[in-house]
Amino acid sequence: MDGLELLMLAAFLSASFVAASAGVIFRPGTWYQRLDKPRWRPPDWLFAPVWTALYAMIAVSGWLVWREAGFVGASLPLGIFAVQLLLNAAWSPLFFGLHRMDLALVEIVMLWIAILLTIIVFQPISIVAAWLLAPYLAWVTFACGLNFSIWQRNAVRPVGPAQ
Repeated sequence: MDGLELLMLAAFLSASFVAASAGVIFRPGTWYQRLDKPRWRPPDWLFAPVWTALYAMIAVSGWLVWREAGFVGASLPLGIFAVQLLLNAAWSPLFFGLHRMDLALVEIVMLWIAILLTIIVFQPISIVAAWLLAPYLAWVTFACGLNFSIWQRNAVRPVGPAQ
């Protein structure tokens, strides 16, 4: 690996962990602790190590595509990659910051679509890069179900006569 490849790996890792910083800034806190959550949700301590591994895999995936095709040769795939990183970063502020479980649900569905598109456009360039995103898609699929369940369990229902 030459100096440029190492520098670009560091850049992809930095971009990935900048997206992760939203989860550090917007923490669950007492609001989240008070929510009714399904029994099948993982323990809170599991989220940080899972996301750390996923962010590393996301970064390496993007870097592999860059290494194979460059920015010019992979402008669309890397553009979609950037969109999914932005969507990833937006979820924590919506859910934990604004307490908008409904908007976070819409956003995480958009994230899921963006991850799937990233896998599809990465596959012809680097099968390894595409497969590195499979655990991320699986985890976001699970997180989407968890977001939906928490939203449903804690939705404020209007009080009044039935219509």
